[in-house]
Amino acid sequence: MTRTSLVIGFLVLPGALVAQRASLPVKMDAKPTTAAITPADLMSRLYVFADDSMMGRQAGTIYHDKATNYIAKELARIGLKPGGESGTYFQQIPMVRRVIARTTTVTVDGREFGIWKDFLPRDNGPTARSMKDSPVVYGGVFGDTSSMIKPDQASGKVVVFSVPSGWQANRPALTQRYIGATAIAVATLDSMPEGVRTSLAEPTITMKGGAEPQLPPVPSFFYATRAMTDAMLGAPLGTVKPGAAGKTVTGAFTYNDEPSPGARNVIAILPGSDPKLAGQYVAIGAHSDHVGTGEAVDHDSLYAFYHIVRPEGADDGNKPAQASDWPKVRALLDSLRKVHTQRQDSIFNGADDDGSGSMAVLEVAEAFASAKDKPKRSILFVWHVAEEEGLLGSGYFTEHPTVPRDSIVAQINIDMIGRGPKAPSPGGGTGDLQLIGSRRLSTELGDIVDAEGKKFNPPFKYDYSYDANGHPQQYYCRSDHYMYARFGIPVVFMSTGGHPEYHQVTDEPEYIDYDGLARVAQLVYNTALRIANLDHRLVVDKPKPNPNANCVQ
Repeated sequence: MTRTSLVIGFLVLPGALVAQRASLPVKMDAKPTTAAITPADLMSRLYVFADDSMMGRQAGTIYHDKATNYIAKELARIGLKPGGESGTYFQQIPMVRRVIARTTTVTVDGREFGIWKDFLPRDNGPTARSMKDSPVVYGGVFGDTSSMIKPDQASGKVVVFSVPSGWQANRPALTQRYIGATAIAVATLDSMPEGVRTSLAEPTITMKGGAEPQLPPVPSFFYATRAMTDAMLGAPLGTVKPGAAGKTVTGAFTYNDEPSPGARNVIAILPGSDPKLAGQYVAIGAHSDHVGTGEAVDHDSLYAFYHIVRPEGADDGNKPAQASDWPKVRALLDSLRKVHTQRQDSIFNGADDDGSGSMAVLEVAEAFASAKDKPKRSILFVWHVAEEEGLLGSGYFTEHPTVPRDSIVAQINIDMIGRGPKAPSPGGGTGDLQLIGSRRLSTELGDIVDAEGKKFNPPFKYDYSYDANGHPQQYYCRSDHYMYARFGIPVVFMSTGGHPEYHQVTDEPEYIDYDGLARVAQLVYNTALRIANLDHRLVVDKPKPNPNANCVQ
């Protein structure tokens, strides 16, 4: 079967899901969930948690508070013990909204340019360099490595880049390549859509008094208008060659910190039944936040484009379409138009990332709370905030745990577990479940996860390829489990993997494989129960990672 026919073959599934919803509840309303882990319960929960009304659950917003209120209300209903601060389910973390001073200006050879109108700074932390009579140089066209200047030519300078089309340039790639530059300016503010401007102008979320000042100095980064970059270069952008010297620039991007909403972990405890072991905990976690809202786009056009051109979603970066891709994109879009009319979408619902994990943890929590025979060790449930902002919630919890840190015997982290092989997307996955970290600290934990997976019918098919040392995606370091592993706590990270909806507005509840989601949730339950009932503590037979080293394991 060709890829085109495979794509079209999957298009009947959204309609099939509509039929499925007739028999599965999609809202909590007055009907509570059941004690068992079921696809219907998970669908009910996820259609609440990833609803448009949650506005993308971004950390640092009232909408994340709304989402965590839902979790806490459910925990109270099912009768779990609060594990947060002051007898609540919440642990506040010292997150702040970093707002750039609106009086910020940049002076070019004595001429003043204003923020938002002439330039837009992007993600400049406290170690971003300031500009003081800094010389300007034209760096070339981003992406054309044959024309871009060498890193040593950028040292101590403000480097101006243009792009072949559009407005985007890979900020991390530029700042890493030209780490010695004073600043990097991309001449694309004029072509940046208004919605993107608004989004990038939003305050950034970070930790108050965190470890950022210990990071090395990095270039400041900003988008600028052509008028400003022409002034910086002393000539129209199209007339200068890479390496051409320009004028001098002075300015600094200074920020003020404001208290932030949407800054809390949710924590609950199921006390263990064995008095001798109840002081030890098996932790189960997921992250409750996602990335908020963005520019309105046509949902199905984006769906078609990413499924053909960028099947790994945001992990595919700015991968361009090939000429042969467009007929396939058109065929997929035409088929989608037969299912429903055009729909605009600007909300990153995060149904899979990580609504699937968050609601699975809640479903597992209810199953444990309802079980007649309770596990010997206690179960610690943690929904971490601000994973998307850099593992802030899990980092804070493991540094300021609400139970003794050395009492946590293992942590099971689930992130993106709703898009298995049966999900309505092309290439939904060749493996059943990706496992990461299960043997990095404890061989015994890895053996337990393997054994529990084999008990299912059909048995779980595990994919360990993403756990390879030095894997370019670095998943071992990219989710909340790593914050536990750095303290020597055995971890296992479970995921059904990436897909075209990753960090896109198309990550919606309608595309989730609820049978597969329930299957993974049951595996989490079984694995946690097995660990909790061991007659000994998990054996840790391997060294913990060095948290101060570059995370290449």
